[in-house]
Amino acid sequence: MEKIDVVKVSSKRQLDDFIGLPDTIYRDCQQYVPDLESDTRSLLDPKRNPAFEFSAIQPFLAYCGGSAVGRIVGIINRKANERWQTRNVRFALIEFVDDRRVSAALLQAVAEWGRSLGMDRIEGPLGITDFDKEGMLIEDFDLTGTMSTIYNPPYYHLHLEALGFGKEVDWLQVRIEVPREVPARYARTAQYAREQIGLRVVKLTNGQILRGGYGKKVFDLLNTAYSPLFGFSQLSERQVDDFLRKYLSLIDKRLIPVVLNAEGEVVGVAVTMGCLSQAMRKARGRLWPMGWWHLLKALKWRREGSAEMLLIAVRPDYQGLGVNALFFDDLIPIYNQLGFRWAETGPQLEDNVRELSQWKPLKPQYVKRRRCYTKKI
Repeated sequence: MEKIDVVKVSSKRQLDDFIGLPDTIYRDCQQYVPDLESDTRSLLDPKRNPAFEFSAIQPFLAYCGGSAVGRIVGIINRKANERWQTRNVRFALIEFVDDRRVSAALLQAVAEWGRSLGMDRIEGPLGITDFDKEGMLIEDFDLTGTMSTIYNPPYYHLHLEALGFGKEVDWLQVRIEVPREVPARYARTAQYAREQIGLRVVKLTNGQILRGGYGKKVFDLLNTAYSPLFGFSQLSERQVDDFLRKYLSLIDKRLIPVVLNAEGEVVGVAVTMGCLSQAMRKARGRLWPMGWWHLLKALKWRREGSAEMLLIAVRPDYQGLGVNALFFDDLIPIYNQLGFRWAETGPQLEDNVRELSQWKPLKPQYVKRRRCYTKKI
């Protein structure tokens, strides 16, 4: 039996092996949606990732007989640890062949690295911020993944549980069939919010977002609304600028309703987009030579028939005042116009009852349970 060697990624060849490993793990998997290789390279590059200003980030790679068989990234987010009064090292981007020696060696490498820097607990999969992919899939492996969530083989969580990792939190995703008409409950509540509270929905232009200051206002709202949620880490100004630069041009602004109050303040935002799962599979995670064309077609002309509801945020003092109804009242006609028959949310904490209950008029399916695991080190 050949030895498993875990090394810190430090060379171009090792980084290429790190990036390319999912091609081996998911070669015959029809549900897997690859990340963009350029995004993974940016994540690990101190010159391109502003999170290095407050985080330690270390990728590891496992080799057996000269071949890459596993990978993992260790993350110490100092802002999150200070916010939650913890000493946690996170793990992310974990992939491994079905060999428990490999998974054990990868997680041990992150645990030892974290312990050497004063950490006392390991948790994950978690990204640097709450807007990164998080949570290991533990159910519904037959459902196709999405661009914004983790897909992993069914054996992953069995490895972690065998290694003594336990549940920290679970997330669920909500899948709905888009109705032909706005449900009456949403329509009534939206009308009340407009007429009695003075709320209104606007669609921002690139100029308003970048030069009019609305991009910063939206992210200020996200920082406020998400601050009580598990593991949250506030986005810095450089991170906000990086998000806007990378993703603003990709998203159809019709699918991002922003709610303003009578004073013109941003009190709610829903970020949704057309599903890109099949386009990402065709691109195989690469923009060149033809990946950009598959993505452009899915965004502009040959939509995939479903939408990703990436996030919803409402200012705390406006929660329960009809902001969510305004989102649905606005988006459902647009989804129908664009031919979206289904929509799926991002992961939502299973104990966030208010968030999950808002979907009831749409007869939701609760799917794709995913878990953050934790263990003392």
